[in-house]
Amino acid sequence: MIAHLKSREALLMGAIIVLVSLVATRFPGFVTPSNLVAVFTDTSPLMILAIGQMVVILTRCIDLSVAANLALTGMVCAMINVAMPDLPVGVILVVSLVMGAFLGAINGILVWKLDIPPIVVTLGTMTIFRGIIFLLTEGKWINAHEMSAHFTAFPRATILGMPILGWFGIVVALIAVVAMARTKLGRSMYAVGGNPHAAVYTGINVGRTQFYAFVISGMLAGLAGYLWIARYAVAYVDIAAGFELEVVAACVIGGVSIAGGAGTIIGTLLGALFLGVVKNALPVVDISPFWQLAISGAAIIIAVAFNAQSGRSKGRVILKSAEHAQ
Repeated sequence: MIAHLKSREALLMGAIIVLVSLVATRFPGFVTPSNLVAVFTDTSPLMILAIGQMVVILTRCIDLSVAANLALTGMVCAMINVAMPDLPVGVILVVSLVMGAFLGAINGILVWKLDIPPIVVTLGTMTIFRGIIFLLTEGKWINAHEMSAHFTAFPRATILGMPILGWFGIVVALIAVVAMARTKLGRSMYAVGGNPHAAVYTGINVGRTQFYAFVISGMLAGLAGYLWIARYAVAYVDIAAGFELEVVAACVIGGVSIAGGAGTIIGTLLGALFLGVVKNALPVVDISPFWQLAISGAAIIIAVAFNAQSGRSKGRVILKSAEHAQ
C-alpha cells in the first residue's frame, strides 16, 4: 500500500489535486463540475497525442512530427469538407485515421528500413508536413463560415454532459490500456524498449515493432487533427505549432522513460492532465499563458532528473542484494 502511494501516478494525482485546490482558493468557480469538464475536454487532444507518443518512446524512439501531422491531416479534412460539405462525419474520421497512419508509416519506414535516428527523421518530416500545408493552401486560412455545420458540431455535441471530444480521449485511453496489457504488440513494445537485444532472441522484430509504434502515433495524431480543427473551427499552417513539446512533456511527467521500456497509460494521462490544469489555471491566477512553455520545459527537466534518480536508487538496491547473496 505504501509503495502504491509513492508511485508516480499517486504523486501526480496529489499534485493535480493540490494545484486545483490552490486555484480554487482564488477563483472558486474553477472547481465547478462544468469547468472541470471543460478543462478535461480541452486537454483531450493532448491526451490522445501523448498516448501515441508514449508508444513510440517505449520503443526507444521519439516522434517530433505529431503536431505537424495533426495540422496537415486537420487541414486536409477541412479542405475535403469545403469541397464536399455533405460528406458524413464518419467518413471524415476514417480519412483522418488513415491519413495520420500513413504519415506515421513514413516515419516508421525511414527509421526501420534506412536506420535513420528517429529524432532526425521526425524533425525532417515535421518540416515537410508543415511545408505541404503551405503548398496546399498558399498560406490561406479555412474559417468557420467555410465549414459545414455538422463538421464543426460533432466534437462539441454532448453525451452525459461531456462533449464528444472528451469522450474520444476516454475511449482512446481505455483501448490503449487494454492493448498495452493484453496484446502481443503491446508487450513487444515494452520488451523492445527494455532490452532490444534480448527482444531479438525472443523472436521480436525490433524494427517492425518500432514501425507499428509510429503508425499508431500517426493515426492518433490524425484523429486529433480532425477533432482539433472541428472544435476550434479554423485551419491554418501553424496550427498546434510547438505542441510536440507539450506532448513529450506529458509523457515524461507521467513517468515514461526517455530510455524506453518503462511507462504507463495512466501515468501519461495524468501527465497530460497536469499540463492541462496548468494551462487553464494560469489565466485565472493572472499569469501570462506564455509561461506555459517555460513550465513545460522545466517540468521535463525535473521529471527526467526524478526518473534518473529513481533508476540509480534501484541499481544500488540490486547491487546490494547481489552482495548479500554472495
